[in-house]
Parts: sequence; structure tokens; C-alpha cells
Amino acid sequence: MSNLVIVGTQWGDEGKGKIVDLLAEYSDVVVRFQGGNNAGHTMVVNGEQFISHLVPSGILQKKICIIGNGMVVDPGVLITEIDYLKEKGVKIDPEVLLISQKAHVIMPYHKAIDAAREGCGKSKKIGTTGRGIGPCYEDKAARRGIRFIDLLDEDFEKNVRAVTEEKNFYLQSFHKLDTIDVDQLIKDYDGFRKILAPYVADISVFLDNAVRKGNRILFEGAQGTHLDIDHGTYPYVTSSSTISGNACCGSGIGPKRIDSVIGIVKAYTTRVGEGPFPTELFDDTGDFLQKKGAEFGATTGRKRRCGWIDMVMIKNAVRLNSLTGLALTKLDVLGGLDEIRICTSYAYKNQRIEDFPVSLNVLGECEPVYETVAGWEEDISSVRNMEELPDNTRKYLKRIEELSETPIDLISVGPGRNETIMVNHPFK
Repeated sequence: MSNLVIVGTQWGDEGKGKIVDLLAEYSDVVVRFQGGNNAGHTMVVNGEQFISHLVPSGILQKKICIIGNGMVVDPGVLITEIDYLKEKGVKIDPEVLLISQKAHVIMPYHKAIDAAREGCGKSKKIGTTGRGIGPCYEDKAARRGIRFIDLLDEDFEKNVRAVTEEKNFYLQSFHKLDTIDVDQLIKDYDGFRKILAPYVADISVFLDNAVRKGNRILFEGAQGTHLDIDHGTYPYVTSSSTISGNACCGSGIGPKRIDSVIGIVKAYTTRVGEGPFPTELFDDTGDFLQKKGAEFGATTGRKRRCGWIDMVMIKNAVRLNSLTGLALTKLDVLGGLDEIRICTSYAYKNQRIEDFPVSLNVLGECEPVYETVAGWEEDISSVRNMEELPDNTRKYLKRIEELSETPIDLISVGPGRNETIMVNHPFK
């Protein structure tokens, strides 16, 4: 297999950063195809932690990394992240990091509008990160957005003044907030343009040439399947399409170029922000998972809600993404539990539901139907092959494969690169 897509199967935070970092060793190019700095990918190399929000996780493997057209980018945040990685000894220059000309630029008014909506109490709280992601995607759909190619254009100032006038009217008249200083905005973004211009390129052409040369391409998704704008728990979702099909749309490559899709599955379920969560735990076990798993958002620092693994969700993700394999993460966190529960279906008004409901009213009233398996006491963080895992651990993994009808290719038993069991190598 040469071209591989990595996606999350739950509500994000499944550990995609580590898996992308690990598999980037076997690829030539790594592409982020959606989202913005509302995502945070954590990687641990030789005991040192790295967190990226915009730069693809493959940067630590010294691969060519691409910010695709499906992303929305805050240029100030990107420059800060580049500087942060450079300070940690990571090489970043226009030879290894490319930004799509068609990627949209997050502007100060996007962040102001995002924060105003979440805090005003006039509409339903979604639980956004306040980074301006949603308002930027809105402008993209409304054909009022600013792309990187526009940032480099001589008409940039004229276009920005026109859009900012409209945004300021909205901020002042509806939210009663201070307006954006358009002169300062233009000055700041002129500085960003000078720094980032060398990184901007025609990514679709670049990727086509890479495929023709036989390069291996790894597509890195952000968030998770059930935060997808179309297929997630709407409206408690992100503003982009997080499923594997968007790897093509968000990077400018055709679907025939994709060879396989790996879905990242946390060994239990977590969620940040609002929205229904059928297997959420409010007891000591939930606290155990939250504390042992260090479940805090890499971007927001918010405590994650925790619950048992939900195979109704996972089967939904298998179908939506055409998953060819799974990568199970944080399996080590379950060590020490006497028993582990697996949600195999939902109970709703005396009915058994096997498929993930679209209606949030229905989902909110669903009770998980559990299957209980024995836990294990052993510390598995040093295990590197399946045969060394405790019997109960292997039974748990086998049941996940049976219920999802998808093989487990990788198992993460710790945050480090080497703390991984490679069952079936996705690139071999």
C-alpha cells in the first residue's frame, strides 16, 4: 500500500498524532486535509513531548509536510508553531513544509465572532475552541473568504477592508462589542504574508507529481468521525468533514489514489465539549479513566468526558470511512480494571438499535447495551507483540475485531513511538 488515510473513529482525541508520527517514517509526504488549530496532536519522542496544531505530525520524521486546501489556518498561530518546533530542534523551511494556495485564512473577525457567539447566551452553546474555525468555514461557503493566494494578491487590502466593514457592523450592532481595527489587521497580515509566502504552493500539482514518482503519501485527519459536519452529532460537531473521503477534497487528489484507510480507536471513549454521549461514566471508573489516561484536551486543556468503548459508533465509522484496518490506542490505560464493558447496541423505548442514530433526541435517550469481559492487572506498556499480552487483553481485542468486522493493525500501549505493537504493517 502506498497512500494511506488516517482518521479518528470517535469524537477526536483518539491518539492520531502518535500513529501519524509513527507511520510517517514509512512515507514520503504527510498531508493535513481539514480543520485548523482547533485540533491538537501530541507526540512523544525519546521522552520529549511535542504538540502540533497545524503542522502535520510527520514533521518530526523529517518528511515533506503539507497543509491542504481543506484546512483553515491562523497565520499567527502557524508562525508561532513553526518557531516552537524550531526551538525544539525540528527543521522547518519551505523545502519540508508547504501550504496550499487554496487554504483559507482565519482573520481576527472570525475569532471575535466565534467567541461572541459562545459567550452571548443568544444561541445554543456548541462548545467550540473559540479559534475562529467555524466563522472561517462559513465565509468559505459564502464565498467571502480569504485564501492564501488572496493574501499574496495585490488586492488583499481592498478585499479585506470590504469584508471587515461587514463583520464590524455585525460585532457592534448585534453583539455590542468593539470593532476590529482594520488598519492594524492589514499591518499584521502584511507581516504574516512576508514570512509565509515562501511556503505557499499548488498542492494538487505537487501531490500528483509525488504519486507519479511513486512517493508514499500519508493523509492525516483531525478530530473524529462523529465530529464530521455532515455525519457527526450535529450541531455538536466541527465545521469540516473529518471522514476519509475528504482526504481527496481537502488536498486536491483523486479517490483512485487512496489505497487504504486506518481508523484510530481509543480503547475507551472520550469527548470534549457538548453533545450526547451514551456510554459516558459518572462514577469511579470514569474518574479512573480520566486520571490514568490524562484526558485533557491538547488544544483547550479541558477535561475530557470518559466512558466505555462504543462499538455502535465504531461500526458507523467503519462504514463511513471504508476502513481497511484499526489502530487501537491507550490500551494500557485499561490495566487494573476487574472488568471491562463493551457497548454492542443501544436500547431505546423497548427497541434494540444496532445503527448510530441521526436524531440527537433519540441518541440522548439511548441506553447502552453492554457485554462484559474480564479485565487484567498486568502492566502491558513494555509488551511489543500480541503473544505477550495477557489472555484477557487478547480476548478484548478479538471481540473488538469481531464486532467491527475489521482487523486491528496497530496497538498503542503507551505514548512513546516504541510503545507500539505492530500486528499488520499498513505500509507493507
